This record gives sequence, structure tokens and C-alpha cells, in this order.
Amino acid sequence: MHLDHITIRTRDLPGTKAFLLSVFDDLEERERPKAIHRIPGHWLYADDKPIVHLIGAHGNGLDGAAEAFDHIGIHLDGYKAFRTKLVNLGVRCSTMDLPELEERRVFFRTPSGPLLEAVFHEPLPTPSQEQVQ
Repeated sequence: MHLDHITIRTRDLPGTKAFLLSVFDDLEERERPKAIHRIPGHWLYADDKPIVHLIGAHGNGLDGAAEAFDHIGIHLDGYKAFRTKLVNLGVRCSTMDLPELEERRVFFRTPSGPLLEAVFHEPLPTPSQEQVQ
């Protein structure tokens, strides 16, 4: 287990991106996966890892709070076992597969509300292998 990334929600995407790129010489912007292009934002990479994710905020509702840390991504191994564990514990979650990165992601909240994202770097199953999503 290790920290995968941090996501920052902001009303000022261009300004926040420019600030972080000017402060941290090791960061550079690269393309985001197509599956999330519907969400305004940027991914900033250090070496080959997208460690800072920026997303636009409107300041409305629980998931729209402006100028906040949106969620923490934690890298784990064993996607299927982890999903089964969440089901057995009664933890509600949502999933996202990013085929171009060979990643599977599970989003869930702590009992008090903060959003966590479990990131699994493993090949995605073929349609015939998909049993537990």
C-alpha cells in the first residue's frame, strides 16, 4: 500500500495548474484518460506518475466544495478481493476502469464522509472474465 495521488478541487483550474507547475519543477501536465474528459481538470505528473489531479469546482453540495482536497488515492493490490471485502462489509462504492492505464479504481467514503479511492494497477478483465465489478 502506498499513496497514489491527491486530487484538488478548485474554482481556478488555470491558476492552480500554473501555480503548481511554477512551484514544483518536477511536475508536468500530461493527457488524462479519455474516460474522465467529461470532468474539467488536469493531471500533473512527476516522472511517469500522475500524482496531482486537479478538478473543477462549482462550490455546490458535498462533492462540489470549492478549494478543497477532494480525495486521496491509495494504491493497493488485489482488486477482486478488495471489492469482495467492501461488499461483505456493506460499504457502498463505485468503480471506474481506465483501460489505457491498465487501472481499476474503487471509490468509497469513510463513515464521516471523506472520499477515498483505491487504485489497482492490473490488467482489466475481458468481458467473459467479468464476474465481480
